[in-house]
Amino acid sequence: MTKMLALAALLAPFPALGQSAATPTATPPAAPPGMVTSADPRATEAGAEILRAGGSAADAAMAMMLALTVVEPQSSGIGGGGFLLHQSAGGPLETIDGREKAPAAATPQRFLGPDGKPVPHIQAFPGGKSVGVPGNVRLMALATKKWGKLPWRALFAPAIRLAEQGYRVTRPMAAASANLSPLWAGGSTAVAGPEGGASTGTGAASGRFPEVAALYTQNGKPLIEGATVRNPALAKLLRQLAARGPDAFYKDENASALIKAVTTTSVAPSDMTRADLAAYQAKERPPVCGSYRGYRVCGMGPPSSGATTVLQILGMLERFDLAKLGQNSPVAWHLIGEAMQLAYADRETYLGDPDFVAVPVAGLIDRGYIAQRSGLIAADRTLGRYLPGTPPGAAPRTMAVQPDRPGTTHFIAIDRAGDIATMTSTVEGPFGSQLVTNGYVLNNELTDFTLAPERNGAPVANRVEGGKRPLSSMAPTIVYDAAGQPVFTVGAAGGKTIIMQVAKAIIAHVDWKLPARDAIGLGLVFFNQDGLVLEQGTSLVAMQPALEKLGHKVTVGRLGLKANAAEKTADGWVGAADPRGVGTALRQ
Repeated sequence: MTKMLALAALLAPFPALGQSAATPTATPPAAPPGMVTSADPRATEAGAEILRAGGSAADAAMAMMLALTVVEPQSSGIGGGGFLLHQSAGGPLETIDGREKAPAAATPQRFLGPDGKPVPHIQAFPGGKSVGVPGNVRLMALATKKWGKLPWRALFAPAIRLAEQGYRVTRPMAAASANLSPLWAGGSTAVAGPEGGASTGTGAASGRFPEVAALYTQNGKPLIEGATVRNPALAKLLRQLAARGPDAFYKDENASALIKAVTTTSVAPSDMTRADLAAYQAKERPPVCGSYRGYRVCGMGPPSSGATTVLQILGMLERFDLAKLGQNSPVAWHLIGEAMQLAYADRETYLGDPDFVAVPVAGLIDRGYIAQRSGLIAADRTLGRYLPGTPPGAAPRTMAVQPDRPGTTHFIAIDRAGDIATMTSTVEGPFGSQLVTNGYVLNNELTDFTLAPERNGAPVANRVEGGKRPLSSMAPTIVYDAAGQPVFTVGAAGGKTIIMQVAKAIIAHVDWKLPARDAIGLGLVFFNQDGLVLEQGTSLVAMQPALEKLGHKVTVGRLGLKANAAEKTADGWVGAADPRGVGTALRQ
């Protein structure tokens, strides 16, 4: 009751950004319930709180994004960016690109050492040079202007409460603190995935990254699960943003503080300017859609590589009867592994920011081209070499693999009207650049560029350039039935595994009829430079001998996976959080 009264107090006096403060029309009692799911229970509750107050799916999703800034700082927040898919009930599917941008002064040589070669990732990601202009606040402003119902200020209430009153450290956050704290103190660390408290001022106050250490260590030691973290600096900033709108992030005191943080750090100072922040805009992009076994699958276009790569994987597999093979068949996973490696070869060659390079989206998902690529796959043996193809309309390109670190988060909101907001948000690796300003973590998204600007004498599509958005694996996806109705939505965290997590969940749901939670919880096959990687602790491990007989080199490893999904049932939408993590789903 206290939470609802506090939120109600915020509603009346403050009009939503760009719209009136009229009270939303009451939803008829017969309407199916809304649904929210995220990777953290406090963020899920924030979304549910907004839905209970009459907010839209977009409102609830943005409240979750803000709450995750507080409670899951190792993965996402207002210091990073994201991609949003929004499906209006009975209306169009629209997408917003809130991906970070490189500063205008950035050049293709940004991450090259004195020898002209790319520096190791462990040197590239910490500090100011890896920070891109954050996009999430502009994305939020655009989303709520288009689809919001509640006043802008009301969406901040749950996050402000969490930052001021404090929250308990989760297992994933404790693991990330343990993994990164040696780096903060001046040592080194083997940066792990998203699975891998102190009040402000009780943490370490010296070392290379004192601000992040002060928040996310206690007495110089990593946070432990169950400790309490409070973040009054972030609460103060959120109150300013709530009262003054997005310009308070990009043009006012926060802009000065952000620029000071990235340009005066002792670790790889940046060339970002206030003009870079002031110029940033989130951008509407056309969705990318294709078909799979009678369903329509839609996702985010470039600079995301999600939709094109997911659609290639699914398209190459469509001629095989995966339903008959079943989820326990090594042959099924062999076929998935072959399609995966072929699709990723195209990803590493042709994808980039479409404002800077010509991306052959239509060619990559062309049915004839996908059939040609599928023809390379045999059920009884491996291809062995997985080279890019030549999609229709593609200019000659050089394949170049960019570095990757698991991170990120996904969340979904569906309101009683049936609107869907499904968003993936990120600061890139755990705790991003390791820089903090005004209590929020700054991203290291610029290391999502391919660090080498050329390969074999040819420019790389995803090279660093001023004002450019780096290629992303984030893949928020909505699946529609033959009647054009949305029936499944999914997204994930975990670097380049995101694409495979989404493709696998769709296969598991469509071909193997698994409910959403089981579909995202099913084990994953991925790959590295040596061959396939089977997720440890899953039923896939038992398939290693059979896959090796088919010609694969196979290892078993931890993949750092984290997905969220929702499925439409006879009783309405049901959400699902990855059983590997601490996330939750609620119906409202």
